[in-house]
Amino acid sequence: MELDSRMADLEARLAFQDDTIQALNDVLVEQQRAIGLLQAQMGMLARRQADLQNRIGGDEDEAPPPHY
Repeated sequence: MELDSRMADLEARLAFQDDTIQALNDVLVEQQRAIGLLQAQMGMLARRQADLQNRIGGDEDEAPPPHY
């Protein structure tokens, strides 16, 4: 009788662990998707910032106007 009880307890724990692992996997997949999106956005922002700095930096090479 005790063996049956222990076996049922182990089966219940295994089922709970399987559910927990699946839930953690679902969260991990969502986090990976979000990280990929954030990385793409950061890359785009870095390119835009570099482009703006190149535009602004090109103006700095010119001599100041005569009234300075």
